[in-house]
Amino acid sequence: MTEQQDSETDSPAGNQPKLTRAAEYVRMSTEHQKYSTENQGDIIHKYAARKGYEIVRTYTDKGRSGLNIEGRDGLQQLIADVEAGRTDFTVILVYDVSRWGRFQDSDESAYYEYLCKRAGILVEYCAEQFENDGSISSTIVKTVKRAMAGEYSRELSVKVFAGQCRLIELGYRQGGPAGFGLRRMMVDETGQPKGMLDRGDRKSLQTDRVILVPGPDDEVETVGRIYRSFVEDQKTETQIATWLNEEGILTDLDRPWTRAAVHQVLTNEKYIGNNVYNRSSCKLKKKRVLNPPDMWVRTEGAFQGIVETDLFNAAQVIIEKRNRRFTDDQMLEHLNELWQKHGALSGIIIDETEGMASSGAYRHRFGSLIRAYHKIGYKPDRDYRYIEINRSLRLMHPDLVSETVEKIQELGGSVEVDPDTGLLWINREFTASLVISRCQETAAGSLRWNIRLETGLSPDITVVVRMAHGNKEPLDYYLLPAIDMTLPRLRLAEENGVSLDIYRFENLDYLHRLAQRISLKEVA
Repeated sequence: MTEQQDSETDSPAGNQPKLTRAAEYVRMSTEHQKYSTENQGDIIHKYAARKGYEIVRTYTDKGRSGLNIEGRDGLQQLIADVEAGRTDFTVILVYDVSRWGRFQDSDESAYYEYLCKRAGILVEYCAEQFENDGSISSTIVKTVKRAMAGEYSRELSVKVFAGQCRLIELGYRQGGPAGFGLRRMMVDETGQPKGMLDRGDRKSLQTDRVILVPGPDDEVETVGRIYRSFVEDQKTETQIATWLNEEGILTDLDRPWTRAAVHQVLTNEKYIGNNVYNRSSCKLKKKRVLNPPDMWVRTEGAFQGIVETDLFNAAQVIIEKRNRRFTDDQMLEHLNELWQKHGALSGIIIDETEGMASSGAYRHRFGSLIRAYHKIGYKPDRDYRYIEINRSLRLMHPDLVSETVEKIQELGGSVEVDPDTGLLWINREFTASLVISRCQETAAGSLRWNIRLETGLSPDITVVVRMAHGNKEPLDYYLLPAIDMTLPRLRLAEENGVSLDIYRFENLDYLHRLAQRISLKEVA
Protein backbone atom coordinates (compact mmCIF):
# COMPACT_ATOMS: atom_id res chain seq x y z
CA MET A 1 0.00 0.00 0.00
CA THR A 2 1.22 3.49 -0.78
CA GLU A 3 1.14 6.17 1.86
CA GLN A 4 1.68 9.71 0.70
CA GLN A 5 1.52 12.51 3.23
CA ASP A 6 2.33 16.14 2.84
CA SER A 7 4.19 17.69 5.72
CA GLU A 8 3.57 21.26 6.77
CA THR A 9 5.34 23.63 4.46
CA ASP A 10 5.09 26.88 6.40
CA SER A 11 7.93 29.23 5.61
CA PRO A 12 10.63 29.33 8.26
CA ALA A 13 10.51 32.37 10.52
CA GLY A 14 13.03 35.16 10.58
CA ASN A 15 16.24 34.78 8.65
CA GLN A 16 16.46 31.01 8.93
CA PRO A 17 17.80 29.46 5.70
CA LYS A 18 15.26 27.82 3.46
CA LEU A 19 15.15 24.06 4.01
CA THR A 20 15.72 21.61 1.16
CA ARG A 21 12.50 19.74 0.36
CA ALA A 22 12.84 15.96 0.62
CA ALA A 23 10.76 12.81 0.40
CA GLU A 24 11.27 9.69 2.50
CA TYR A 25 10.84 6.09 1.38
CA VAL A 26 10.36 3.40 4.03
CA ARG A 27 9.84 -0.33 3.52
CA MET A 28 9.25 -3.10 6.00
CA SER A 29 8.97 -6.78 5.20
CA THR A 30 8.57 -9.19 8.10
CA GLU A 31 12.19 -9.86 8.81
CA HIS A 32 12.97 -7.82 11.94
CA GLN A 33 11.47 -5.16 14.18
CA LYS A 34 14.50 -2.92 13.71
CA TYR A 35 13.23 -2.31 10.18
CA SER A 36 9.77 -1.14 11.28
CA THR A 37 8.59 1.94 9.43
CA GLU A 38 8.54 3.87 12.72
CA ASN A 39 12.19 3.09 13.48
CA GLN A 40 13.19 3.94 9.93
CA GLY A 41 11.23 7.18 10.14
CA ASP A 42 12.98 8.21 13.38
CA ILE A 43 16.45 7.76 11.86
CA ILE A 44 15.43 9.49 8.62
CA HIS A 45 13.94 12.51 10.44
CA LYS A 46 17.04 12.91 12.62
CA TYR A 47 19.19 12.74 9.50
CA ALA A 48 16.97 15.34 7.78
CA ALA A 49 17.19 17.71 10.73
CA ARG A 50 20.98 17.41 10.76
CA LYS A 51 21.27 18.03 7.01
CA GLY A 52 18.72 20.84 6.83
CA TYR A 53 16.03 18.90 4.93
CA GLU A 54 12.29 19.31 5.21
CA ILE A 55 10.39 16.07 4.61
CA VAL A 56 7.31 16.94 2.57
CA ARG A 57 6.23 13.52 1.33
CA THR A 58 6.35 9.89 2.46
CA TYR A 59 6.21 6.77 0.33
CA THR A 60 5.61 3.55 2.27
CA ASP A 61 5.66 -0.17 1.53
CA LYS A 62 4.50 -2.21 4.52
CA GLY A 63 4.98 -5.95 4.63
CA ARG A 64 6.60 -6.05 1.19
CA SER A 65 9.61 -8.06 0.08
CA GLY A 66 12.50 -6.16 -1.45
CA LEU A 67 13.36 -8.86 -3.99
CA ASN A 68 11.68 -7.01 -6.84
CA ILE A 69 9.51 -3.98 -7.50
CA GLU A 70 6.33 -5.96 -8.08
CA GLY A 71 3.79 -5.38 -5.32
CA ARG A 72 5.73 -2.44 -3.92
CA ASP A 73 3.18 0.27 -4.60
CA GLY A 74 5.15 2.86 -2.66
CA LEU A 75 8.34 2.51 -4.70
CA GLN A 76 6.38 2.21 -7.93
CA GLN A 77 4.52 5.43 -7.15
CA LEU A 78 7.79 7.15 -6.24
CA ILE A 79 9.44 6.18 -9.53
CA ALA A 80 6.29 7.13 -11.47
CA ASP A 81 6.20 10.57 -9.83
CA VAL A 82 9.88 11.11 -10.55
CA GLU A 83 9.61 10.13 -14.21
CA ALA A 84 6.44 12.20 -14.71
CA GLY A 85 7.93 15.26 -13.02
CA ARG A 86 5.27 15.27 -10.29
CA THR A 87 7.80 15.97 -7.56
CA ASP A 88 8.08 18.90 -5.16
CA PHE A 89 11.31 17.64 -3.61
CA THR A 90 14.94 17.28 -4.69
CA VAL A 91 16.14 14.57 -2.31
CA ILE A 92 14.88 11.07 -1.47
CA LEU A 93 15.83 9.78 1.97
CA VAL A 94 16.06 6.02 2.57
CA TYR A 95 17.09 4.23 5.77
CA ASP A 96 19.76 2.07 4.10
CA VAL A 97 20.58 0.25 0.86
CA SER A 98 18.61 -2.86 1.84
CA ARG A 99 15.41 -0.82 2.32
CA TRP A 100 15.71 0.43 -1.26
CA GLY A 101 15.66 -3.23 -2.21
CA ARG A 102 17.25 -6.64 -2.00
CA PHE A 103 17.20 -7.03 -5.77
CA GLN A 104 18.85 -10.23 -7.00
CA ASP A 105 20.30 -8.20 -9.84
CA SER A 106 22.17 -5.33 -8.20
CA ASP A 107 21.96 -3.36 -11.44
CA GLU A 108 18.19 -3.20 -11.03
CA SER A 109 18.67 -1.38 -7.75
CA ALA A 110 21.12 0.98 -9.45
CA TYR A 111 18.69 1.50 -12.35
CA TYR A 112 15.90 2.88 -10.14
CA GLU A 113 18.36 5.15 -8.37
CA TYR A 114 19.66 6.31 -11.74
CA LEU A 115 16.13 7.25 -12.85
CA CYS A 116 15.91 9.55 -9.85
CA LYS A 117 19.37 11.00 -10.45
CA ARG A 118 18.57 11.64 -14.11
CA ALA A 119 15.53 13.64 -13.00
CA GLY A 120 17.76 15.78 -10.76
CA ILE A 121 16.74 14.05 -7.52
CA LEU A 122 19.40 12.57 -5.25
CA VAL A 123 18.97 9.40 -3.18
CA GLU A 124 20.62 9.44 0.25
CA TYR A 125 20.94 6.50 2.66
CA CYS A 126 20.59 7.79 6.20
CA ALA A 127 21.93 4.84 8.22
CA GLU A 128 24.90 4.01 6.01
CA GLN A 129 28.49 4.95 6.83
CA PHE A 130 29.16 6.43 3.39
CA GLU A 131 27.98 9.57 1.63
CA ASN A 132 26.21 8.82 -1.63
CA ASP A 133 28.18 11.55 -3.40
CA GLY A 134 29.28 9.69 -6.52
CA SER A 135 32.88 9.34 -5.39
CA ILE A 136 34.84 6.19 -6.24
CA SER A 137 34.88 5.02 -2.63
CA SER A 138 31.12 5.52 -2.13
CA THR A 139 30.34 3.84 -5.46
CA ILE A 140 32.41 0.79 -4.50
CA VAL A 141 30.87 0.54 -1.03
CA LYS A 142 27.35 1.03 -2.39
CA THR A 143 27.87 -1.68 -5.02
CA VAL A 144 29.09 -4.08 -2.36
CA LYS A 145 26.13 -3.19 -0.13
CA ARG A 146 23.70 -3.89 -2.97
CA ALA A 147 25.29 -7.27 -3.60
CA MET A 148 25.22 -8.05 0.13
CA ALA A 149 21.54 -7.10 0.33
CA GLY A 150 20.72 -9.54 -2.46
CA GLU A 151 23.00 -12.23 -1.04
CA TYR A 152 21.27 -11.96 2.33
CA SER A 153 18.00 -13.01 0.72
CA ARG A 154 19.66 -15.88 -1.13
CA GLU A 155 21.34 -17.20 2.02
CA LEU A 156 18.12 -16.79 3.99
CA SER A 157 16.22 -18.71 1.31
CA VAL A 158 18.66 -21.63 1.55
CA LYS A 159 18.44 -21.69 5.35
CA VAL A 160 14.65 -21.48 5.37
CA PHE A 161 14.35 -24.26 2.78
CA ALA A 162 16.70 -26.51 4.79
CA GLY A 163 14.66 -25.85 7.92
CA GLN A 164 11.40 -26.60 6.15
CA CYS A 165 12.78 -29.88 4.81
CA ARG A 166 13.86 -30.83 8.32
CA LEU A 167 10.34 -30.16 9.67
CA ILE A 168 8.85 -32.23 6.84
CA GLU A 169 11.11 -35.13 7.83
CA LEU A 170 9.86 -34.77 11.40
CA GLY A 171 6.29 -35.09 10.14
CA TYR A 172 5.09 -31.49 10.36
CA ARG A 173 2.97 -29.76 7.73
CA GLN A 174 4.50 -26.80 5.89
CA GLY A 175 1.80 -24.48 4.62
CA GLY A 176 -1.11 -25.03 2.28
CA PRO A 177 -4.71 -26.02 3.00
CA ALA A 178 -5.39 -29.41 4.56
CA GLY A 179 -7.67 -30.57 1.76
CA PHE A 180 -11.06 -32.24 1.73
CA GLY A 181 -11.40 -34.85 4.46
CA LEU A 182 -8.42 -33.55 6.48
CA ARG A 183 -7.85 -30.80 9.02
CA ARG A 184 -4.85 -28.92 10.41
CA MET A 185 -4.02 -29.48 14.05
CA MET A 186 -1.70 -27.12 15.95
CA VAL A 187 0.67 -28.82 18.39
CA ASP A 188 3.31 -27.46 20.78
CA GLU A 189 7.02 -28.26 20.72
CA THR A 190 6.39 -31.53 22.57
CA GLY A 191 3.73 -32.67 20.10
CA GLN A 192 0.76 -32.04 22.41
CA PRO A 193 -2.40 -30.85 20.57
CA LYS A 194 -3.37 -27.22 21.10
CA GLY A 195 -6.40 -26.96 18.83
CA MET A 196 -7.70 -27.08 15.28
CA LEU A 197 -6.86 -24.38 12.75
CA ASP A 198 -9.66 -23.14 10.51
CA ARG A 199 -9.06 -21.98 6.98
CA GLY A 200 -6.87 -18.86 7.08
CA ASP A 201 -5.78 -19.39 10.71
CA ARG A 202 -2.08 -19.46 11.58
CA LYS A 203 -0.17 -20.90 14.50
CA SER A 204 0.26 -18.54 17.42
CA LEU A 205 3.85 -19.21 18.46
CA GLN A 206 7.01 -19.80 16.46
CA THR A 207 7.66 -23.01 18.38
CA ASP A 208 4.23 -24.41 17.53
CA ARG A 209 3.89 -26.88 14.67
CA VAL A 210 1.06 -28.09 12.42
CA ILE A 211 0.10 -31.66 11.56
CA LEU A 212 -2.73 -33.15 9.50
CA VAL A 213 -5.50 -35.14 11.19
CA PRO A 214 -8.67 -36.77 9.88
CA GLY A 215 -11.53 -34.35 9.30
CA PRO A 216 -15.25 -34.81 10.03
CA ASP A 217 -16.57 -38.35 9.66
CA ASP A 218 -18.81 -37.47 6.72
CA GLU A 219 -15.86 -36.04 4.75
CA VAL A 220 -13.65 -39.03 5.57
CA GLU A 221 -16.43 -41.33 4.38
CA THR A 222 -16.81 -39.30 1.17
CA VAL A 223 -13.08 -39.64 0.43
CA GLY A 224 -13.39 -43.39 0.89
CA ARG A 225 -16.38 -43.47 -1.49
CA ILE A 226 -14.37 -41.54 -4.10
CA TYR A 227 -11.60 -44.12 -4.01
CA ARG A 228 -13.94 -47.12 -4.03
CA SER A 229 -15.99 -45.70 -6.89
CA PHE A 230 -12.82 -45.14 -8.91
CA VAL A 231 -11.12 -48.47 -8.14
CA GLU A 232 -13.95 -50.93 -7.55
CA ASP A 233 -16.78 -49.44 -9.62
CA GLN A 234 -14.45 -48.22 -12.40
CA LYS A 235 -16.10 -44.79 -12.48
CA THR A 236 -14.27 -41.87 -14.09
CA GLU A 237 -13.33 -38.66 -12.30
CA THR A 238 -16.06 -36.82 -14.22
CA GLN A 239 -18.69 -39.33 -13.15
CA ILE A 240 -17.54 -39.08 -9.55
CA ALA A 241 -17.65 -35.27 -9.67
CA THR A 242 -21.20 -35.47 -11.07
CA TRP A 243 -22.64 -37.57 -8.24
CA LEU A 244 -20.81 -35.49 -5.63
CA ASN A 245 -22.43 -32.35 -7.02
CA GLU A 246 -25.82 -34.06 -7.30
CA GLU A 247 -25.65 -34.89 -3.59
CA GLY A 248 -24.79 -31.27 -2.79
CA ILE A 249 -21.33 -32.05 -1.46
CA LEU A 250 -18.86 -29.18 -1.86
CA THR A 251 -15.06 -29.24 -1.91
CA ASP A 252 -12.96 -27.95 0.98
CA LEU A 253 -13.06 -24.56 -0.76
CA ASP A 254 -16.89 -24.62 -0.80
CA ARG A 255 -16.94 -25.05 -4.56
CA PRO A 256 -18.58 -27.64 -6.83
CA TRP A 257 -16.47 -30.65 -7.73
CA THR A 258 -14.61 -30.84 -11.04
CA ARG A 259 -12.69 -33.63 -12.73
CA ALA A 260 -9.40 -32.01 -11.69
CA ALA A 261 -10.55 -31.70 -8.05
CA VAL A 262 -11.41 -35.40 -7.92
CA HIS A 263 -8.11 -36.26 -9.62
CA GLN A 264 -6.24 -34.29 -6.95
CA VAL A 265 -7.89 -36.32 -4.19
CA LEU A 266 -7.05 -39.55 -6.00
CA THR A 267 -3.36 -38.74 -6.44
CA ASN A 268 -2.31 -36.89 -3.26
CA GLU A 269 -0.24 -39.01 -0.86
CA LYS A 270 -1.43 -37.08 2.17
CA TYR A 271 -4.55 -39.28 2.19
CA ILE A 272 -2.40 -42.29 3.15
CA GLY A 273 -0.47 -40.22 5.72
CA ASN A 274 2.62 -39.33 3.68
CA ASN A 275 4.15 -35.87 4.03
CA VAL A 276 5.43 -34.67 0.63
CA TYR A 277 7.14 -31.32 0.06
CA ASN A 278 8.97 -29.46 -2.73
CA ARG A 279 6.81 -30.68 -5.59
CA SER A 280 7.13 -27.18 -6.97
CA SER A 281 9.44 -24.26 -6.21
CA CYS A 282 9.00 -20.52 -6.29
CA LYS A 283 12.14 -19.17 -4.67
CA LEU A 284 13.17 -15.54 -4.46
CA LYS A 285 10.01 -14.33 -6.26
CA LYS A 286 10.94 -16.20 -9.43
CA LYS A 287 8.58 -18.20 -11.62
CA ARG A 288 7.08 -21.31 -10.10
CA VAL A 289 8.60 -24.49 -11.49
CA LEU A 290 7.51 -28.11 -11.16
CA ASN A 291 10.24 -30.27 -9.65
CA PRO A 292 10.92 -33.86 -10.73
CA PRO A 293 10.03 -36.59 -8.17
CA ASP A 294 13.68 -37.11 -7.21
CA MET A 295 13.68 -33.58 -5.75
CA TRP A 296 10.62 -34.16 -3.58
CA VAL A 297 11.05 -34.41 0.18
CA ARG A 298 8.89 -37.28 1.49
CA THR A 299 8.16 -38.74 4.92
CA GLU A 300 5.98 -41.83 4.89
CA GLY A 301 3.47 -42.43 7.67
CA ALA A 302 3.81 -38.90 9.04
CA PHE A 303 0.06 -38.53 9.65
CA GLN A 304 -2.90 -40.80 10.28
CA GLY A 305 -4.11 -41.81 6.82
CA ILE A 306 -7.79 -41.92 5.92
CA VAL A 307 -7.35 -44.16 2.86
CA GLU A 308 -5.93 -47.68 2.88
CA THR A 309 -2.53 -47.87 1.19
CA ASP A 310 -3.58 -50.76 -1.05
CA LEU A 311 -6.62 -48.83 -2.25
CA PHE A 312 -4.49 -45.75 -2.94
CA ASN A 313 -1.89 -47.77 -4.87
CA ALA A 314 -4.64 -49.43 -6.92
CA ALA A 315 -5.90 -45.98 -7.93
CA GLN A 316 -2.39 -44.97 -9.04
CA VAL A 317 -2.10 -48.12 -11.18
CA ILE A 318 -5.37 -47.29 -12.95
CA ILE A 319 -4.29 -43.72 -13.59
CA GLU A 320 -0.90 -44.83 -14.90
CA LYS A 321 -2.42 -47.46 -17.19
CA ARG A 322 -4.92 -44.95 -18.51
CA ASN A 323 -2.11 -42.62 -19.46
CA ARG A 324 -0.10 -45.43 -21.07
CA ARG A 325 -2.83 -46.87 -23.24
CA PHE A 326 -2.60 -44.04 -25.78
CA THR A 327 0.06 -43.99 -28.48
CA ASP A 328 1.90 -40.76 -29.21
CA ASP A 329 -0.22 -40.19 -32.31
CA GLN A 330 -3.44 -40.74 -30.38
CA MET A 331 -2.42 -38.32 -27.66
CA LEU A 332 -1.57 -35.67 -30.25
CA GLU A 333 -4.83 -36.31 -32.09
CA HIS A 334 -6.80 -35.82 -28.87
CA LEU A 335 -4.82 -32.67 -28.14
CA ASN A 336 -5.55 -31.26 -31.59
CA GLU A 337 -9.28 -32.02 -31.23
CA LEU A 338 -9.29 -30.23 -27.87
CA TRP A 339 -7.59 -27.20 -29.44
CA GLN A 340 -10.16 -27.04 -32.24
CA LYS A 341 -12.97 -27.28 -29.69
CA HIS A 342 -11.78 -24.62 -27.24
CA GLY A 343 -9.55 -22.44 -29.43
CA ALA A 344 -6.83 -22.60 -26.78
CA LEU A 345 -4.97 -25.14 -24.66
CA SER A 346 -3.76 -25.27 -21.09
CA GLY A 347 -3.03 -27.82 -18.42
CA ILE A 348 -6.38 -27.08 -16.76
CA ILE A 349 -8.34 -27.59 -19.99
CA ILE A 350 -6.56 -30.91 -20.57
CA ASP A 351 -7.15 -32.13 -17.02
CA GLU A 352 -10.86 -31.24 -17.17
CA THR A 353 -11.44 -33.27 -20.35
CA GLU A 354 -12.65 -36.82 -19.91
CA GLY A 355 -11.08 -39.54 -22.02
CA MET A 356 -7.74 -37.72 -22.37
CA ALA A 357 -4.41 -38.34 -20.73
CA SER A 358 -3.58 -35.84 -18.02
CA SER A 359 -1.39 -32.81 -18.58
CA GLY A 360 1.29 -34.59 -16.53
CA ALA A 361 1.17 -37.51 -18.96
CA TYR A 362 1.77 -35.13 -21.88
CA ARG A 363 4.76 -33.62 -20.06
CA HIS A 364 6.18 -37.07 -19.36
CA ARG A 365 5.59 -38.41 -22.89
CA PHE A 366 6.78 -35.38 -24.88
CA GLY A 367 9.11 -33.67 -22.42
CA SER A 368 6.82 -30.68 -21.84
CA LEU A 369 3.41 -29.34 -22.77
CA ILE A 370 5.09 -26.83 -25.10
CA ARG A 371 6.70 -29.60 -27.12
CA ALA A 372 3.33 -31.35 -27.41
CA TYR A 373 1.75 -28.06 -28.53
CA HIS A 374 4.49 -27.58 -31.11
CA LYS A 375 3.80 -31.01 -32.65
CA ILE A 376 0.19 -30.05 -33.46
CA GLY A 377 1.06 -26.51 -34.56
CA TYR A 378 -0.41 -24.72 -31.57
CA LYS A 379 1.41 -21.57 -30.44
CA PRO A 380 0.47 -20.21 -26.99
CA ASP A 381 0.07 -16.48 -26.45
CA ARG A 382 3.02 -16.45 -24.02
CA ASP A 383 6.52 -15.88 -25.35
CA TYR A 384 8.44 -19.15 -25.25
CA ARG A 385 11.34 -18.04 -27.43
CA TYR A 386 13.81 -18.90 -24.69
CA ILE A 387 12.92 -22.56 -25.17
CA GLU A 388 13.96 -22.38 -28.81
CA ILE A 389 17.15 -20.57 -27.82
CA ASN A 390 18.02 -23.29 -25.33
CA ARG A 391 17.32 -25.93 -27.96
CA SER A 392 19.66 -24.27 -30.46
CA LEU A 393 22.37 -23.94 -27.80
CA ARG A 394 22.09 -27.63 -26.99
CA LEU A 395 22.59 -28.38 -30.68
CA MET A 396 25.63 -26.09 -30.72
CA HIS A 397 27.37 -27.84 -27.81
CA PRO A 398 28.54 -31.01 -29.68
CA ASP A 399 29.98 -28.89 -32.49
CA LEU A 400 31.93 -26.78 -30.01
CA VAL A 401 33.31 -29.89 -28.33
CA SER A 402 34.33 -31.37 -31.70
CA GLU A 403 36.09 -28.16 -32.79
CA THR A 404 37.98 -28.01 -29.50
CA VAL A 405 39.06 -31.64 -29.73
CA GLU A 406 40.22 -31.23 -33.34
CA LYS A 407 42.22 -28.08 -32.54
CA ILE A 408 43.98 -29.72 -29.60
CA GLN A 409 44.79 -32.80 -31.67
CA GLU A 410 46.21 -30.58 -34.44
CA LEU A 411 48.61 -29.14 -31.86
CA GLY A 412 49.80 -32.60 -30.85
CA GLY A 413 47.63 -33.02 -27.80
CA SER A 414 45.18 -35.79 -26.97
CA VAL A 415 41.58 -35.58 -25.79
CA GLU A 416 39.31 -38.27 -24.42
CA VAL A 417 35.60 -37.43 -24.20
CA ASP A 418 33.45 -39.18 -21.59
CA PRO A 419 30.35 -40.29 -23.55
CA ASP A 420 28.08 -40.01 -20.51
CA THR A 421 29.17 -36.69 -18.99
CA GLY A 422 30.88 -34.93 -21.92
CA LEU A 423 33.90 -34.26 -19.70
CA LEU A 424 37.16 -33.75 -21.62
CA TRP A 425 40.33 -35.47 -20.38
CA ILE A 426 43.12 -33.52 -22.03
CA ASN A 427 46.53 -35.16 -22.40
CA ARG A 428 45.55 -37.33 -19.44
CA GLU A 429 46.69 -34.38 -17.35
CA PHE A 430 43.62 -32.27 -16.61
CA THR A 431 39.86 -32.34 -17.22
CA ALA A 432 37.65 -29.66 -18.72
CA SER A 433 33.92 -29.11 -18.99
CA LEU A 434 32.35 -26.92 -21.72
CA VAL A 435 29.31 -24.86 -20.75
CA ILE A 436 27.32 -22.58 -23.07
CA SER A 437 25.62 -19.67 -21.29
CA ARG A 438 22.55 -17.96 -22.76
CA CYS A 439 22.56 -14.16 -22.84
CA GLN A 440 19.61 -12.65 -20.95
CA GLU A 441 18.46 -9.05 -20.80
CA THR A 442 17.21 -7.59 -17.51
CA ALA A 443 14.34 -5.15 -17.15
CA ALA A 444 16.93 -2.39 -16.84
CA GLY A 445 18.46 -3.30 -20.22
CA SER A 446 21.63 -4.89 -18.81
CA LEU A 447 22.95 -8.23 -20.04
CA ARG A 448 23.40 -11.20 -17.73
CA TRP A 449 24.70 -14.78 -18.01
CA ASN A 450 23.80 -17.51 -15.51
CA ILE A 451 26.54 -20.14 -15.17
CA ARG A 452 25.98 -23.56 -13.63
CA LEU A 453 29.29 -25.17 -12.77
CA GLU A 454 29.52 -28.95 -13.02
CA THR A 455 30.57 -29.42 -9.39
CA GLY A 456 29.50 -33.07 -9.46
CA LEU A 457 31.99 -33.80 -12.24
CA SER A 458 34.75 -31.75 -10.56
CA PRO A 459 36.48 -30.58 -13.77
CA ASP A 460 39.83 -28.88 -13.36
CA ILE A 461 38.73 -26.14 -15.76
CA THR A 462 35.23 -25.03 -16.73
CA VAL A 463 35.13 -23.43 -20.17
CA VAL A 464 32.20 -21.01 -20.28
CA VAL A 465 31.05 -19.80 -23.69
CA ARG A 466 29.18 -16.54 -23.23
CA MET A 467 26.72 -15.97 -26.06
CA ALA A 468 26.35 -12.50 -27.52
CA HIS A 469 23.06 -10.57 -27.37
CA GLY A 470 20.59 -12.46 -29.53
CA ASN A 471 22.30 -15.79 -28.75
CA LYS A 472 23.40 -16.33 -32.34
CA GLU A 473 27.17 -16.39 -31.81
CA PRO A 474 29.73 -16.50 -28.97
CA LEU A 475 30.73 -13.23 -27.34
CA ASP A 476 33.78 -14.42 -25.38
CA TYR A 477 35.10 -17.29 -23.25
CA TYR A 478 35.85 -17.75 -19.55
CA LEU A 479 38.35 -20.39 -18.44
CA LEU A 480 37.44 -20.89 -14.78
CA PRO A 481 39.83 -23.02 -12.69
CA ALA A 482 38.18 -25.24 -10.08
CA ILE A 483 40.58 -24.06 -7.38
CA ASP A 484 39.06 -20.56 -7.52
CA MET A 485 35.43 -21.56 -8.08
CA THR A 486 33.71 -22.37 -4.77
CA LEU A 487 30.07 -21.76 -5.75
CA PRO A 488 27.90 -24.07 -7.90
CA ARG A 489 26.50 -21.10 -9.81
CA LEU A 490 27.76 -17.78 -11.09
CA ARG A 491 25.90 -14.78 -12.47
CA LEU A 492 28.06 -12.78 -14.86
CA ALA A 493 27.49 -9.21 -15.94
CA GLU A 494 29.04 -7.41 -18.89
CA GLU A 495 31.91 -6.38 -16.61
CA ASN A 496 32.73 -8.50 -13.55
CA GLY A 497 35.84 -7.03 -12.01
CA VAL A 498 39.38 -8.30 -12.11
CA SER A 499 38.68 -11.33 -9.90
CA LEU A 500 36.61 -12.91 -12.68
CA ASP A 501 37.53 -11.05 -15.85
CA ILE A 502 41.15 -12.15 -15.46
CA TYR A 503 39.88 -15.50 -16.78
CA ARG A 504 38.12 -13.95 -19.82
CA PHE A 505 39.47 -14.52 -23.34
CA GLU A 506 38.37 -13.52 -26.83
CA ASN A 507 38.81 -17.07 -28.12
CA LEU A 508 39.97 -20.53 -26.99
CA ASP A 509 43.57 -20.15 -28.13
CA TYR A 510 44.77 -20.11 -24.52
CA LEU A 511 43.06 -23.45 -23.83
CA HIS A 512 44.63 -24.86 -26.97
CA ARG A 513 48.06 -23.67 -25.86
CA LEU A 514 47.57 -25.37 -22.50
CA ALA A 515 47.09 -28.65 -24.35
CA GLN A 516 49.81 -28.12 -26.96
CA ARG A 517 52.69 -30.65 -26.94
CA ILE A 518 56.19 -29.23 -27.47
CA SER A 519 59.29 -31.40 -28.02
CA LEU A 520 62.15 -31.22 -25.57
CA LYS A 521 64.44 -29.98 -28.36
CA GLU A 522 62.20 -26.96 -28.91
CA VAL A 523 62.16 -26.21 -25.21
CA ALA A 524 65.93 -26.46 -25.08
